[in-house]
Amino acid sequence: MSKILVLGSVNVDRVWRLDRPLRVGGRNLFGAVERRIGGGGFTTGAFWSGSLDAAYERLGATASGLTAAEAARRIGVFGANEAHAKARKGLVAKVLKRLSQPLVALLLIAGVVSGSVGDLASSAIIAAVVALSIALEIWQEHKAQAASDALQRSVALTATALRDGALVQVPVDRLVPGDVVELRTGDLTPADGLVIEARALRADEAALTGEPYPVDKRPGPSAAVSPSDAFDALFAGSIVVGGCGRMLVARTGASTLFGGLAVALSADEPPTAFERGLDDLGRLIIKLTLFLALFVVLAQIASHRPALDAFLFALALAVGMTPELLPMVTTVTLARGAVRMAKRGVVAKKLSAIHDLGAMDVLCTDKTGTLTEARIALASCVDIDGATSSHVLDLAALNARLTAGTRSTLDEAIASAAPGAPDATLIAEAPFDFERRRSSVLVDRRGERTIVTKGAPEAVLAVCGDVVRGETVSPLDDVERRRILALVDAKAAEGLRCLAVAKRAAAGVNALSADDEHDLALVGFCFFADPIKASAPHAVARLAAQGVRVKILSGDAAAVVAHVARGVGVETTAVLTGQDLAAMTDAALAVQARDVDLFARLAPHQKVRVIRALSAGGSTVGFVGDGINDAPAIKAADAGVSVEGATDVARAAADLILLRPDLGVLSDGVAEGRRTHANILKYVRMATSSNFGNMVSMAIASVALPFLPLAPVQVLLNNLLYDVSEAGIPFDRVDDSETREPHGWDIRQIYLFTLVMGPLSSAFDIAAFVILRLAFDAGVQTFQTAWFLESMVTQILVVFVIRSARPVWASRPHRLLVASSLGALATACVLALTPAGAVFGFAAPPAAVLATMLAVSSGYLIAAELVKQRLGQRLLGARGARRARAPRRRR
Repeated sequence: MSKILVLGSVNVDRVWRLDRPLRVGGRNLFGAVERRIGGGGFTTGAFWSGSLDAAYERLGATASGLTAAEAARRIGVFGANEAHAKARKGLVAKVLKRLSQPLVALLLIAGVVSGSVGDLASSAIIAAVVALSIALEIWQEHKAQAASDALQRSVALTATALRDGALVQVPVDRLVPGDVVELRTGDLTPADGLVIEARALRADEAALTGEPYPVDKRPGPSAAVSPSDAFDALFAGSIVVGGCGRMLVARTGASTLFGGLAVALSADEPPTAFERGLDDLGRLIIKLTLFLALFVVLAQIASHRPALDAFLFALALAVGMTPELLPMVTTVTLARGAVRMAKRGVVAKKLSAIHDLGAMDVLCTDKTGTLTEARIALASCVDIDGATSSHVLDLAALNARLTAGTRSTLDEAIASAAPGAPDATLIAEAPFDFERRRSSVLVDRRGERTIVTKGAPEAVLAVCGDVVRGETVSPLDDVERRRILALVDAKAAEGLRCLAVAKRAAAGVNALSADDEHDLALVGFCFFADPIKASAPHAVARLAAQGVRVKILSGDAAAVVAHVARGVGVETTAVLTGQDLAAMTDAALAVQARDVDLFARLAPHQKVRVIRALSAGGSTVGFVGDGINDAPAIKAADAGVSVEGATDVARAAADLILLRPDLGVLSDGVAEGRRTHANILKYVRMATSSNFGNMVSMAIASVALPFLPLAPVQVLLNNLLYDVSEAGIPFDRVDDSETREPHGWDIRQIYLFTLVMGPLSSAFDIAAFVILRLAFDAGVQTFQTAWFLESMVTQILVVFVIRSARPVWASRPHRLLVASSLGALATACVLALTPAGAVFGFAAPPAAVLATMLAVSSGYLIAAELVKQRLGQRLLGARGARRARAPRRRR
């Protein structure tokens, strides 16, 4: 599966960062690409330096946008608006990729060598085994890719573009140069372009420049040489954090500034935690395979056996040790898990995110929308003494209605409570941002100009010097400040969110910036109610039962956060605020974050600090959020989660999307992620224990016997039928006990399982060897056929023993696993016991031999069940995995 998810022209998985400029090897890639643009490295040059009329003419566009027909034509010319779209490999490329794998290549060489010395049957069977294995893997991968594509389309980003003179929602990847796009607060800029209209438009370009402060944008032209100084240009990957406006798309896809960075880094993608776990498993298998193959070759040569036979047998053993279907099993299992999760309301944008969700043991969540209803209602507007005040509502409504860009839910609540058009004219504004936590408007009302500010109480109080009580204005002294804060705290303890409202006269003022927010007079407060979701307490309790500790990270006041926490059942013994975090070192925060579950008044970068502190302490951390301020934390988490309907930037940063903003949905997703991982582990256990045991048995027998225990072609047939028998694992049922605790790739537990179950299998194989030689004096064909059947029975049927920690009779497997297993076993019996087996060198053994092999196989299965029950959780790793954290994913 692709490790890059390209949304619009932004590589959100590898390239995009909100907290620092992009660097590789200490080099600022933005600067490098910036110089390319300044020097004409791209065909359009510094597109921001000319007039809008010239841009319209160059792009063949107008201010009313493109027609749908013209946009469709341009898609054919410019291609999809994707920074680095990975080309889908065709059938031939997929086959060649698999043929180039070292073990497959060696197997084909062995087939050629066999044919060249006259062993045409072995050569043909080797070719058939390779062809069937590759066909099965490609078919399953195609089905998994189709399912993944369908899910990704369901959460694809859209942009508001002018098409045929009307504003319509267009998939971001269908934007073309010449499109006119409307942007609002919270949008992710979908391409590079020129500002056509701007109303207090501000963009956060920190991902590109490292500059932490939003940049004001307005129509040009600009004489800037550098993109970072181009006030009339917007760049793909930047975030609209204030105001609204329109943009003429000038560049799309890989031609954008961000597209250049994505292409530059496309070959330097770090593996995910899931992939690194598979890599660790691969190294384990390679070590065991090389050891066995080398041992067999040396032993056979030392015994003066034919070198070709030794080579072919060693290759067959190596193939037998290699889990050829592991990529197919993991892909199909993850894809099936993704489909099941989507039915439960969780869409995985990347299949590997399913593993991370199941491994999560700490969930950090914002408060609004996940724990509360996000139905913000204005409860009251009061003056500084707590008395109801229509004047406070009037001023708050002016600020809420005249603010440019997307209104917040608080603005909507205020506007709903004060119907009618505002009786003032907006002159200028200083939009809200998450550092100041307040917004201001300069209005003209009946010839008088006034600055009206609203925001978080402490943020507004910090710029107030007076208070308004009736018609009187008096200084804001320490006594008054303490009394006002006590009023706010008392309301917050009731679960009410607060905005403070302040004003000052501004005669002769024509412009407004954050620097003008000083010497204000506090007028009063607006209080809002956001009911706790009825489902939230149950969802928190379910997550706790799953071993997931819920922590609340909010920008709201501590008292409000504590009220919600008590309502949903989160412990409230301590609260850390943003002010507390600012005074802490990272080491101190790592200690505190482990025990504290409530964090209040956090800025966006402080949420990231908390998540990194938890990760440093060994936790696998998830974060749920939906706003612009949540995006850095979503990206920093191991399992970043957003919700359908969240801001574009939050959804772009997330690995998983909740189709309903409800933690109960996420709890379902956690259980599904753990089921998916549990089924993958079933195949892994089989590949590293049963295969290992049988290959060790054959290696030992090849030295002790005067002939090979199985011919190379029989080893390959054994391996093929075994792989087919495991094809039902992705669909198998999982015991509830496997979803109760977080999981992780625990290679030590896999080692333990291999070292216990592998030798157990070998012990019964060797017993079969001894009985066949000493009790029955079996010849070559009889021996090979009897042991082939014993090997098939034990390898295939043991999956029903190790698939569950419960007794084999107490856990019911899925019918597809039963069908694939018993079907493969029946095929093995038919080939071994009928004349059709002659081509493989089989001959039906006497009934006494068959009965003895059945008894040996039954003894092994009973012994495996007893060992499983004796070692219990140590062997299957459910409890051990709780402490085995998955390798940290670099974000």
